[in-house]
Amino acid sequence: MSAQHQYQMSETEEALALGTGPLPAGPYYRDDYFALECEAIFKRTWLNIGHGCELPEPGSFIVRQFDFANASILITRDNDGNLGAFHNVCTHRGTQLTQEACGKRASFTCPYHGWTFNSNGDLRGAPDLERFYVEKKELGLNRVSVAVCAGLIFVNLDPSPRQSLREYLGVLGEQLETQPVASATTYSEYVYEIDGNWKITYDNFQENYHLRFIHARSGGGGAVGPENQFGYPEKYGFHGEHRTQKIWTNPAPQLSATQKLAFGKLVPALMQRGMMNAAHARDYYALFPNFFLIGTPTQHFTHYVMPISARKSRGVIRIYWVGDDMNASERFGREFSMAMARDVHAEDRAVIEAGQRGLNSGALKHIHLQSQEVLLRHLMHHVDAKVKAYQAELAAGGAQQ
Repeated sequence: MSAQHQYQMSETEEALALGTGPLPAGPYYRDDYFALECEAIFKRTWLNIGHGCELPEPGSFIVRQFDFANASILITRDNDGNLGAFHNVCTHRGTQLTQEACGKRASFTCPYHGWTFNSNGDLRGAPDLERFYVEKKELGLNRVSVAVCAGLIFVNLDPSPRQSLREYLGVLGEQLETQPVASATTYSEYVYEIDGNWKITYDNFQENYHLRFIHARSGGGGAVGPENQFGYPEKYGFHGEHRTQKIWTNPAPQLSATQKLAFGKLVPALMQRGMMNAAHARDYYALFPNFFLIGTPTQHFTHYVMPISARKSRGVIRIYWVGDDMNASERFGREFSMAMARDVHAEDRAVIEAGQRGLNSGALKHIHLQSQEVLLRHLMHHVDAKVKAYQAELAAGGAQQ
């Protein structure tokens, strides 16, 4: 498929409806815009924070930090196997219940005054509780909305979300359920912090325009080729606030001897364990605002980017697996896959931060996108729509007072 044909494929009515003009640069570094994003988007939207395999049995728990909300969220599995999510905050005087990132407990006891809560978030007991002027049943942990799709755990800081997770995902929810990640039992993980706005960080992984320049050493041979020098996707899809693309496959990738060895051992194991879905082997699912999943032939890869400040983010990259590695060859393949992902990301990191520094200077008032960067435009379109809707809410509320 020629690069010219690739270019034409992006010029759909839906893509063109997003516009072709430059985007304002301010939302990629301004503190005031970031504050609006936190309120309008991240405090109201379903966000992926992990996978059900992290809570394999009753009493299992994990904790996630949401810097944009100054929040610590405790996710538990109760005795009936159900997930619960709560603010990691004792309802007495606000002390965080646990500093552990994960573990297994039947209950959580506040280190300050000994208040104890069960995995359902209910207050089990507190010293001298009869001396308080409130009923015990009113002192349970503050809940956070939690739901699961394809094994992936999503939370929403809004205790009464405007949409259920399934409503939010739409048709993509059913598609995700067919992906191998739904049956994953373990994962490899790489967590990083970067001096980049969450959008400029996330955008790097939405376009392939940079592949042959930034990844010529680590991955360019497999991602680009004479027929498609930039590795442009085969097609794009738009699903409300979400988007998809079909990653182009190089029919003659230039793999190193180590890559051939690692993938030659890994692919048969993945096929045997159901971790390769031919129908969606190169599908890219981008869920608004900050999560994407790629079902590549050699690894089931997820990545989300959490905002920390207007110019700083934290990313979590995961490769999901079914079962433990059964032999040295499979272990080598898994470890190599994670190492390769980190190597590729290391090449991205420097240019992302350089881009952020340039934007921070205020030298650019606008940024320009080509047709193959349409996913970036789609994201910013919906981010700005959410921000403006939130501003309208504030204005309407002020007018009613």
